[in-house]
Amino acid sequence: MDLYNLTTVTQFILLRLSDLPEMRYPLFLTFVIIYQVTLAGNGAILLAIGIEKKLHNPMYFLLANLSLLDIFCPSATVPKMLQNLLTEDHSISFVGCALQLYFLAALAGTEVFLLAVMAYDRYVAICFPLRYTLIMTHVRCVQLMTGTWTAGFLHSLLHTTMTFTLSFCRSNQVSQYYCDIPSVVALSCSSTYMAEMLVFMVGGIFATTAFLTTLVSYMYIISTILKIQSAEGKRKAFSTCGSHLIVVSLFYGTVIFTYIRPSSSKHSSARDRLISLLYGIITPMLNPMIYSLRNIEVKGALRKLLCC
Repeated sequence: MDLYNLTTVTQFILLRLSDLPEMRYPLFLTFVIIYQVTLAGNGAILLAIGIEKKLHNPMYFLLANLSLLDIFCPSATVPKMLQNLLTEDHSISFVGCALQLYFLAALAGTEVFLLAVMAYDRYVAICFPLRYTLIMTHVRCVQLMTGTWTAGFLHSLLHTTMTFTLSFCRSNQVSQYYCDIPSVVALSCSSTYMAEMLVFMVGGIFATTAFLTTLVSYMYIISTILKIQSAEGKRKAFSTCGSHLIVVSLFYGTVIFTYIRPSSSKHSSARDRLISLLYGIITPMLNPMIYSLRNIEVKGALRKLLCC
């Protein structure tokens, strides 16, 4: 056997964002701006919800959790990516890769569950408006969010443990600009059957359950809205869930293109990188814009915050 194949991997090499050296600094500047806008936008949403008493209700409590996720998610990848662009050192340690994968999977899993809870919240608000305050109490919201974050991080712990107990003794070239489960598992020189089945079974069950909860909630929401007689009533009802529906579409759309589409040689590396950037960096920047532009109460709170 080749000596190379007997060498244990101690670090991984992440994919370059561009093969053109002259693009390093323009890309660095672009992602610094995007990251700062993401932090500022989501931070402003959190601050507005915190200081505006009118926003102290279940819908905005859930939105605050989404903003936290949108701060944490790019923070798991962007700083390392910026360092790689500046130094041209694309290596990441074995432990660093494991931690990055763990937090990315945890935050993505938490967001899947959170979007389902937000859809359920809108379902109760529109389909059972008179019972909304009785169902979505503060205690219930805290319980839902505690369960959501706990499930996301425990789910990630299971996948990360299974992934990094594999043997890595071949190439250490990760086919992504960050460490994620499929690209790291693909580097293993031991059997990946159990790790892949775990992702497929456990991840599939949780993701499908959350997706179906979101889908069924919106089926009932749309059905209820269509039964409203007045156009103004329909507009008001839809305005309460329109922003969330756009965010759900962005999230699931990019996830499907990143992980679920069939593999093919026709898909270029550049296209894969673009889709990953959309999922991991661009979407967290867009979410606060979607909510602030479409929600009158959020716009009012942000305007008041800026005028202070």
